[in-house]
Amino acid sequence: MAAKLVAETVRTTLGPKGMDKMLVDSLGDVIVTNDGVTILKEMQIEHPVAKMIVEVAKTQENEVGDGTTTAVVFAGELLKNAEILLDKNVHPTVITKGYSIAAEKSIQIVNSLSEDLKLNDKETLKKIAMTAMTGKKAEIAKEILADLCASAVMQVAEGNYVNLENIKVEKKVGDGTENSELIQGIVLDKEKVHSAMPRKIDNAKILLLDLEIEVRNTEIDAKIQITDPSQLSSFIEMEENMIRSMVEKIKKTGSNVLFCQKGIDDLAQHYLAKAKIFACRRVKKSDLEKLAMATGGSIVSNLDDMSSSDLGFASSVEEKKVGDEEMTYVTGCKNPKAVTILVRGGTEHVVDEIERGLQDALGDLRSAIKSGKVVTGAGSVEIEIAHQLRSFANTLSGREQLAVLAFAESMEIIPRTLAENAGLDPIDSLTELKAAHEKGQKNAGLNVFTGKLMDAKKEGIIEPLNIKIQALKSATEVAELILRIDDILLSGKRESSMPPQGGMPGMM
Repeated sequence: MAAKLVAETVRTTLGPKGMDKMLVDSLGDVIVTNDGVTILKEMQIEHPVAKMIVEVAKTQENEVGDGTTTAVVFAGELLKNAEILLDKNVHPTVITKGYSIAAEKSIQIVNSLSEDLKLNDKETLKKIAMTAMTGKKAEIAKEILADLCASAVMQVAEGNYVNLENIKVEKKVGDGTENSELIQGIVLDKEKVHSAMPRKIDNAKILLLDLEIEVRNTEIDAKIQITDPSQLSSFIEMEENMIRSMVEKIKKTGSNVLFCQKGIDDLAQHYLAKAKIFACRRVKKSDLEKLAMATGGSIVSNLDDMSSSDLGFASSVEEKKVGDEEMTYVTGCKNPKAVTILVRGGTEHVVDEIERGLQDALGDLRSAIKSGKVVTGAGSVEIEIAHQLRSFANTLSGREQLAVLAFAESMEIIPRTLAENAGLDPIDSLTELKAAHEKGQKNAGLNVFTGKLMDAKKEGIIEPLNIKIQALKSATEVAELILRIDDILLSGKRESSMPPQGGMPGMM
């Protein structure tokens, strides 16, 4: 019951016409989203079994980046149909065995339905990204955003491996979503440290430092006794000389841009500004690593051990005003292996939700490129699996046949939910879909905007194969796990009962 309720909660968010949830925490912070994993993470769930369903969503998100709602809704439906079989006195182990057989067969079916994808096929990559964004706020400019996602993934891909860490998503409130852009380089939420520094540097030679340009404090407590005022001035002068020599070493490398992970002393800022070097301080380690990937530079940890070979290159480093904040653009990198998508939107909530939509799209693209296989969406795959499973169930002789049939029926929850969320009659939609698949139309899916059937492949509704397989596996596993539980017991050590103060129990 607990697991079914969790699935029911997110079910209304599925599909292009899914609704959003507003999550309000104890501090009054609001999140408006229809992203399954975000809803489940933010919900306060206490029930131990319901928490297992949340784990399904987290696994799905971590493994493939999308399809969380599908996995949770499917798991809930498997349990619902298992309950009907339990009422008919079918033993739980029989059901789990049948589900296991059905899941194995489903994976074979979905593999046979898949088609190959090539990395340079930008049109198909865009279709995958658009399918992922449909139904989310990102849909308002999905063509533009899909193009940005496809270009970004193609830029950072190495063979069939895509590290999403190298695609930085920077969001800024203000301007329309359609003005979001892909920067062939890195955008930092930082400004130059000194007003006298140049706003723009062309042909930037970039030095990346992960140490402070300050006089270091000693590790141990040290006292310095000064007996003469001149000693104090020479002490201060010594500190100044140390900072000046640090800046001289930086100048010697020939760099004209400096990104420092730690602090830059006020005096050092002055010397850097005089040398016409553009500098940013307290740059995040992750951003520094992305800058190294984008510019081809090395991160330096020792000022004495650096040379011009450690520098990265970009055609331009410029401070620009975005909204009401200054940001630093590092652009025009040669073949950058790290890029930035700058997301714009009217309000904080809109920008956050568009970012979630983009992350889903990027996760889909990564999965599609990794496996090199795609399938059609719009409920077509689920109906085809259900259709073939029913034929397969008739070849089984034991009671497992009932569980395989229940599994086939559970698969239909996805197209049924798509129809319900779009305000269509689910029975009419499902019967039409089944009839089409019976005639061999494997790509027949539901068009939720017209209420009619369509060829999902021709309409460009395409999803990565991995998402379907992962959803099948994780939903089946959690359903089997829950079905094997026959009792919930409270565990934990009992606290030893100490006699009350003033004597042994029972004493007056």
